[in-house]
Amino acid sequence: MSPDGPTSADDGTVGFRIGHAELVIRDRYEVLSIANDILIGVWFLVGSVLFFFSSTAEIGTALFVLGSIEMLIRPGIRLARRIHLKRLHPELAGGGSGSADY
Repeated sequence: MSPDGPTSADDGTVGFRIGHAELVIRDRYEVLSIANDILIGVWFLVGSVLFFFSSTAEIGTALFVLGSIEMLIRPGIRLARRIHLKRLHPELAGGGSGSADY
């Protein structure tokens, strides 16, 4: 990968170089779950405010639907955190220890 592209370690961390700094994301499924929860809150909050006015009620309803879809995504993230696919390397000794994951 390029020096400025994402890097990945065997311990599940992902890093992004930004100039002379590096943003490190640990427990990526937990971070994804937190980001999803924040978006759910934003959709429902904005949708609630827009629902007060008849001219924006349709947009508010659409944001409620979007928030509901995100609530359905939440169990998928939790399930993906527990069931994690790993790449098998049959050419390596040990026949597929799966140390490099997706």
